[in-house]
Amino acid sequence: MTKIKPLGDNVVLKPVVEKEENKSGIVLPETAVKEKTEIAEVIAVGEGKLLSNGKRSEMGVKVGDSVLYKKYGLDEIKMDDEDYLVGSINDILAVIEK
Repeated sequence: MTKIKPLGDNVVLKPVVEKEENKSGIVLPETAVKEKTEIAEVIAVGEGKLLSNGKRSEMGVKVGDSVLYKKYGLDEIKMDDEDYLVGSINDILAVIEK
């Protein structure tokens, strides 16, 4: 697996693909689902934005967190036949606690 290290306040996310079933129990293929999921797992986290005082801002998420992200604004990339999203920490709306 290729390793990716985001810079600054960027994060790498792996969208969580959930199987969708209709009422009769038939599993619908991913292409039949109307809207993309907005839940992802954090794969990599940058070191934080460099502040004017020379320190780095805290990121607020860590690798392995499940997060809710903005529908638009993240860049989609493909590595090792896997789909990922790359964006700013500001594109993450919430951490999902289990």
